[in-house]
Order: sequence, then structure tokens, then C-alpha cells
Amino acid sequence: MKRVFLIVLDSFGVGELPDAYKFGDTGSNTLKSISKSKYFNIPNLISMGLGCIDGIDYIEKTDTPLACYGKCAELSMGKDTTVGHWEIAGVISKDPLPTYPNGFGDDILDQFSRLTKRKVICNKPYSGTQVIADYGKEHMESGALIVYTSADSVFQIAAHEDVVSVDELYEYCRIARKILTGKHGVGRVIARPFTGEYPNFKRTSKRHDFSIEPSGETMLDAIFKRDLDVISVGKIYDIFASRGIKHSHFTHSNSEGIEKTLKIMEKDFHGLCFTNLVDFDMLYGHRNDIDGYASAISYFDTLLPEFIKRLRDDDLLIITADHGCDPGDISTDHTREYVPLLVYKNGIHSKNLGKRDTYADISASVCEFLSVNFNTVGKSFIKEVLK
Repeated sequence: MKRVFLIVLDSFGVGELPDAYKFGDTGSNTLKSISKSKYFNIPNLISMGLGCIDGIDYIEKTDTPLACYGKCAELSMGKDTTVGHWEIAGVISKDPLPTYPNGFGDDILDQFSRLTKRKVICNKPYSGTQVIADYGKEHMESGALIVYTSADSVFQIAAHEDVVSVDELYEYCRIARKILTGKHGVGRVIARPFTGEYPNFKRTSKRHDFSIEPSGETMLDAIFKRDLDVISVGKIYDIFASRGIKHSHFTHSNSEGIEKTLKIMEKDFHGLCFTNLVDFDMLYGHRNDIDGYASAISYFDTLLPEFIKRLRDDDLLIITADHGCDPGDISTDHTREYVPLLVYKNGIHSKNLGKRDTYADISASVCEFLSVNFNTVGKSFIKEVLK
């Protein structure tokens, strides 16, 4: 039985795309920024061939890489989690999802307040940690919901668990999801519960994303239709609005996502295990925490040999990312970058897979490896890997 383990290091970009200037991301390079940290130590990723990827000249290279290596450009018009994962899964978003740099209109918020029976405060782009610091006290006194957005296509609702239960917050998100359709079809409605007392509020791990459905057939749909297994770990289930997924495993941290993926590797199945490790982005990239990001990737690196050890002869391991989030730039937003491509299988000979035109090459390769018919603009690299 063939198994594919696809691991997305959320926001682990490796350098600006040629059109980065259009997104305000000239000079962005997530990997380069964190490589300057004293906590950066990734000998196993280097041994796989990360430093051999074209354009990476600031970390160590190896003469004998273990994996096939390359990098992928984003063809979609975006730089967020939803669009990035959809493209990995074979769907190109030609038009950007709607964003709200000036906040949401009265037509949206009036309807939302009427249906939730709660007022709204904030309604502007904001840092997730700063917004509860600035509006948390007012929220607790009034019961009004903190609604905010970012540079991404998101409608975020923050609420204190003592004021709004987590179940209530999820229901408010479902209400918003039903409102935000058509021209207002944002990528994700996100529940952001928090706890604590003013001014020491803290977000909890009970975040939940309510995503818009993919705009076309994904590799998950194609694999699922063949009655093969599609297993999600982390927020993959949310990103794809549960579509095409047979078994899901929710996580609260990178360590939990790694642990659950390693346990799945001990099980018999035929198909795809799709894992997202979100801490790189959520905890470090968006907070411009270079040392934290470096420590997180170094932790993943220490466990990479365990993934290799548990691979069977018919297994394929792919490590990539969905966008960048350079913690060394002046903003806290995602960045328009290439993403790394590391492909490993027992017994392969390393090859430079070069610069791929789209993340969708990954879905084309996964489906060809699993003998699943799937139409996508992506071009498979699997024959190069297996030659």
C-alpha cells in the first residue's frame, strides 16, 4: 500500500517571488531571517538538501543530499493559508479572495449583530494579540464581540471565554460564515477565544477556522473518490472545509501535530496523510519573533530522523510550505515567497527539481504516485524522483 506524508511547515518561505513587490514584500525571506538567530540549528534539513535549493546561499550546503530538492512559486493571486493550501492541492485562485483594509461594511456587521444579538467593536485590521490588549476590557464590560481582520482574507472574532463560551463563539462564526458569501466570500472566519484578566489576556488553543469551500476539485477530492484514505492533521480539515477528508486529527501545537503524524506512520493505510504545522506562522512569523521561529524549526529538525525512520519502502515524504511570513521584516503579515520542496523516498537518488512554476506540482505528483487521475495545471515531478 502506497502512503504519502505531506507536511506543510506553515509560512516557511525561502525568498521573495519575482512579483513580491506587488504585495509590498520586496526583499522578504523567512528562512534567511531566522538563519541569523543563535537558536537556528537544522543539520537534518541541511542533510536533506535544503541548502542546495537554487538561490539559497546563506546556509550550509551538503555534497550528498538525501532528498530531491527544489522550490515552488505561487501561481495564485494571494499569499495566505487558504489560497496556498488550495494551490498545493491543485486549485489555482486567479482572483484574490476579498480583503478589508478599512474594516467590514455596515451591510455585513448590521446583519451579523442582528443574528448574534451582540454589538461589534474594533472592526479594523489588527494584530491578534494586540487587539485583545486594546479591546479586551471593553468586551468584558459590554459583551460586544471583537471583530477584526488582517491583510489576509479573514473575519476574526475574539471573545473571552468567561463572557462568551467557546461553543457560542463557534456558533457566531457559523453565522458569519453564512453571511460572508459571494463577493464577500472571505477565505476564513476564525474563532479567537481568550482568557485571563485585564491587562494580562492570553489567547487559548481553542481557535477554530471556518473556511470557504475550495473553488474547484482538489487532490483530496480525487483521492477520496478513489476510496483511498485522506487523513488530515492540524488545520487541514478547516482549510478544506472538511471536503475530501476521511479521518481528521485536530492539534493545538507543532509538537502535537508531529506526534500525531508519527503515530499515523505506524498504522496501515493507503493514501495521503496531510499535516499542517501552524506554530511557525501563528506564534512566530506574525509576531516578528525571529528566535522563536528559529527554535521551532530547529525542534522540527530534531524529529526529522524519526519521520525517515518510520517510512516504509512504498512511502513518499514531501516537506513544503504554503507562503512566507518573514519575522524579520517591518510588517506582521504573510509574505509572497517561494516555498521549499523536499521529496524523500527510501532508495532514491537525490536530484535538483529546480524552480517549479506552481505549488500545484505537488498535487500532480501525489496523485500520480497514488495512481489517481486528477486534472490540474501542476506538472508531476514523480518520474524524476523515482527514476
